[in-house]
Amino acid sequence: MPQKHVVVFPVRSYECDTYGHVNQTQYLRYMQEAAFQASAAVGYDPARYAALNTTWMIRELQIEYQHALLYGDSVEVTTWVEDFRRVRSRRIYELKKTSGEPVARAAVDWVYLDRSTSMPVHVPPEMVYAFAPDEADRIAGERRPAFPTLPPTPPGAYTMERQVEWRDVDQARHVNNANILAYMEECSVRAAAVRGWPVSRMEAQGFGIMARSHHIEYRQQAALGDALRVTTFLAEPRRSTVYRIYSVRRAEDDALVAQSRSQFMCVNVQTSGLMRFPDFFVAEFADSIAEAPAHE
Repeated sequence: MPQKHVVVFPVRSYECDTYGHVNQTQYLRYMQEAAFQASAAVGYDPARYAALNTTWMIRELQIEYQHALLYGDSVEVTTWVEDFRRVRSRRIYELKKTSGEPVARAAVDWVYLDRSTSMPVHVPPEMVYAFAPDEADRIAGERRPAFPTLPPTPPGAYTMERQVEWRDVDQARHVNNANILAYMEECSVRAAAVRGWPVSRMEAQGFGIMARSHHIEYRQQAALGDALRVTTFLAEPRRSTVYRIYSVRRAEDDALVAQSRSQFMCVNVQTSGLMRFPDFFVAEFADSIAEAPAHE
């Protein structure tokens, strides 16, 4: 069996958003910290990686939110390595309240890099053995499916510009993966506001929009001072759900930093139950809805 590691985090008040729920980006931070602790527990702490002159960088993330976390809750994160490939590893995360209620499930593909060159290097056998002592668990998993083909950008897509600030950069000297999601979140909030739908107006109408899932591909690193363009539009609208497509590009060379296919749901702000998007609301976003659907 792979080595499973469990970490419990108390929910702090500053981790919650305007709905009183733990912000969607914070789940990624819980997961990252759990992964760091899991690695250290089998002998690969930051000092060991520094000595090896290597590091793990996130390549692709899929997360599905199941139930909301609130202030006063404690979340238990269980994580383990599902498999290793030559330069990659897939880590699974299960999040639940300490009462047992499921909160989220996620899978992250990490790439093993040489710190000096930022190029992928083979995962050494002794590291594989540390994370997966049983030989059967060390067999490479199935080939990963390609990131889904995203639909063409409609004329009403919204783009915001963002300068990478000191607070956005982590110890690896690039924008942390959770902050990339925060940029996307901010872009969608602005995209709604410029069409006359700030969060306050939605709440006054009795509904809110919350994340159900994200599928994010990280392609390039963004560093301090980089100017970024974050673009978003909608796809596959349904009665109660819609996909938001995001791209994050570096303004200097138009390099793709990250892209995401994220599903959101319309909820009643009083009960948190699913509700239908108001017709008048959807109509005001018509030119920002992609004609062709996105497919997994």
